[in-house]
This record gives sequence, C-alpha cells and structure tokens, in this order.
Amino acid sequence: RRPAVSAGTDDREPNVSGQDLSAGGRYARPMLRHILNASRYLVVAAVLGSLVAAMALFAYGVVETIVVVVDTVAKAEVSSKGAKALALAFIEIVDLFLLGTVFLMIALGLYELFVDENLTLPSWLSFHSFDDLKNKLVGVVVVVLAVLFLGAVVGWDGSRDLLGFGVGVALVIAALTYFLSTAKSEKGKADK
Repeated sequence: RRPAVSAGTDDREPNVSGQDLSAGGRYARPMLRHILNASRYLVVAAVLGSLVAAMALFAYGVVETIVVVVDTVAKAEVSSKGAKALALAFIEIVDLFLLGTVFLMIALGLYELFVDENLTLPSWLSFHSFDDLKNKLVGVVVVVLAVLFLGAVVGWDGSRDLLGFGVGVALVIAALTYFLSTAKSEKGKADK
C-alpha cells in the first residue's frame, strides 16, 4: 500500500536508486535492453564469413583433388618419388579440408551460441557454451598441426631443420592438450 501523499507533492515512486525515473530514463533502459538483445545478431557477419571461408576451402580442396588425380593419371608414372609427391599432395589437401572444418565449426558454434540454439546437429557437434566451442576447435587445431608436421616429414628434402619444426609443433600441441585437460577438469569440478 502506498503511503498517503500530501497535497502539492510529487506522487511518483520514491527514487532510492539515484536513477533518473523521468520519462527519458524510464524509456531509455528498455530501449537499451532491446538494442543489446538485438546486438547478438552482429555475430551473423562472423557466421557468414566463416561459412563462406569453409565453403571456399572445401571447394578448393575438391578442385585440387581432381587436379592431382588427373595429373597423376596423365603422367602414368609409377615410382617411389611419384608416390611421395602424391602422398604429399593429398596430405596438403587433407589440411585444406581440416581448415575448412575449423571454419565450419566456428560458423555453426557462433550461430548456435548467439542466434539459434535449436540447430539440428549431431551431439558431438553441438555447442552449449563458448567453452564447448573453444575445446572442439582446439582439438581440431591439434589435428591440423599434426597433419602439417606429417606433410613436412613426407616432403622433407634434407635441407630444412625438421627437428626444430617438430619440437615447435610438439610444444604447441602439448600446450593445447594441457589447456584441454585443465578445462575439462575445471568443468568436472564445476559440475559437481
């Protein structure tokens, strides 16, 4: 029940918070809330950019696969050197597809987290938090690095320092693996 107001006083709610409750202040908060709620759709630009990048990498990988196969058949050369070159070409193509997968996961994850959580995705590809997206991306990046190193090993001509490159890749993979294991253990502790 509101206390009685004496004649000549203002009958607005008492302002205990110090906020402006005049007409401008009363309408500014809902308008700002609406703008902030709608701002999550800014992520659509990143989703579309990532999706276009994924499609471009997949398309380029398919075209590159066709070119490699046609060149191999056209040369009709069977040798250990040709097999090594073919293996290196296909490893590089797999690397393209993995990078395309990274961009696709970014697009799906951002869309599901910010725009619409009701995407029909397999359970292993669904994202419930930003940590889910980061963890899945780190896992794919580890695979990309491993494939990159495998390509360097297969294409090694003896002139480059493969040991230094391998140690660098191993350190990055170890750091990412440590990040994944600590993130999972922290999530497990938080769930308990």
